[in-house]
This record gives sequence, structure tokens and C-alpha cells, in this order.
Amino acid sequence: MSEDGAVTTTPHRTRLIATDLDGTLLGGNGTVSDRTAAALAAAEAAGIQVVFVTGRPPRWMQQLSSHIGGHGVAICSNGGAVVDVRRGELLETFPLSGEDVRALITTLRGALPGISFAFECPNGWAREPGYQLRMWGDDQEHAVATAEELLADGRVDGLFKLLAKHPTLAPDTFLTEARRAAGHLAEITRSAPISMVEISALGVTKASTLETWCREQGIDRTEVVAFGDMPNDLEMLAWAGTSYAVANAHPDVLAAVAQHTVSNEDDGVAAVLEELLAQG
Repeated sequence: MSEDGAVTTTPHRTRLIATDLDGTLLGGNGTVSDRTAAALAAAEAAGIQVVFVTGRPPRWMQQLSSHIGGHGVAICSNGGAVVDVRRGELLETFPLSGEDVRALITTLRGALPGISFAFECPNGWAREPGYQLRMWGDDQEHAVATAEELLADGRVDGLFKLLAKHPTLAPDTFLTEARRAAGHLAEITRSAPISMVEISALGVTKASTLETWCREQGIDRTEVVAFGDMPNDLEMLAWAGTSYAVANAHPDVLAAVAQHTVSNEDDGVAAVLEELLAQG
């Protein structure tokens, strides 16, 4: 363990860094610190790919374009979309079928009264009237209508992430109940500190899309070092050859991941990268 609390055990050659953003790489203000920016640049200069693997939708990525690395690609929406950040171009999506979306909405409405939905799709996003906006990131023009209306007129075709909020349930309780009701229909997870769950097509996770990216690059999982903090990171952290939870991570993540680093506010990802690069 280093003096600043980062544990760095990386027995294999490192060829790719896969890092979550909010709560992991970014500070509480949503920005990359100077120290972290320098560590990312140094990793790229050493020939190590850096891939952002985030729950954020593609439309929230432009502010990070200067840190994305030589390839310019990020995995967004919990694996539901691969985006060229610099060009603002969707390269690939893994959508839910219309049939599955309708089944999810019907099932979750029946099990969790008061639930409301939002939709991330190739042509933007849309939401139901009861789905309250977050403080930032949702100010782009978007459609507002019931889920049934949005599905009927095709405004959410190609949906690669369904979101749902509940007005009264605690965040972890909401996740548990949503999975109990509809986990057989889709991947259901959470990454925010509010009562919101994030839903992707069955089998689509951060890990599944990262695995595909690595296979295309000829990178083995043992050559991947991953960082995360929330339940939506668990599959990725389990898949990567070496994984770290930041100190501020969700209790389930801290329990599941053997190696920990300091918090996002203390540049936990940078602390590990600095030691990794010092090892040569």
C-alpha cells in the first residue's frame, strides 16, 4: 500500500485502463483534476489505452473530449452505446427491443406504483412528465409524453437505455425491487445517489461491451486495470484482470473488490496510475 492509501498489485502487463467517471475518475464537481489529467496523459504516452466506461449517455460526454486519449472512444450508457467523443458520433448501440421495453414498463408500473421513465436513444432523449430533471445535463431539448405515447409514435426507437425514478423508495430498495420484478427482462442497475435505476438490454453491461472492445484491440482481460464505485461497475470490475474500488464506493463494491484506492476527491485513479507507471 502506498502512503496515500492506493493498493497496486498488477502482476500482468497493463495495456488498457478502464475507468468509470462520476464518483470514480471525476471530482464531485464533475471535472478532471490537473493531477488526474496528467496521469491519464502519461498512461497514454506509455502506450496504455484509457477507455472511459460510464453510465453517462453519449450526450453528456463532450466536456471530457480533451481527456479521452488517442482513440477518442468511450463506452457509455452502461455498455449500451459506443461513442466517438470528439466527433460526437455513435459508433455502435445495443438497443432494447420494443417488445422488451413495453414488457418492462408494464411490469415495473404494476410492481412499483409511482414509477416514471426516461429514454436514451440515438436521436436524443425523452421523458415522461413525472420524471423529474436532474440539476445538470438534461437541459437539451427533448420530448415529454407518456411512455406509451413515445413508444407508439416511434420517438424512442433504438432505445439503448431506459431510466426509471421512484418518488419514495430508497435507492437500494428501488434497485432490489426493480430487479425482483423485472430482472428476467433486462439488466437493471444503479449509479446515482438518488432513487433512479438504469436498464439495458439483457446481457448488455459495462463488462460485455468492454470485453468486445478489448477483443477487437487484441487485449486480454488480464491486461486490463479497471476502476469503479457503484453497482453498475460490478460486472466490469469482476471481468477485468485487476480492479480497484475507490474509497468512497458503494458498500457492495467495496465488499466485492479486493483492491481499494483513495477517494475520487483524492485522485484515487491517478494514485494508482502513478505507481503503475513508476513500476515501468
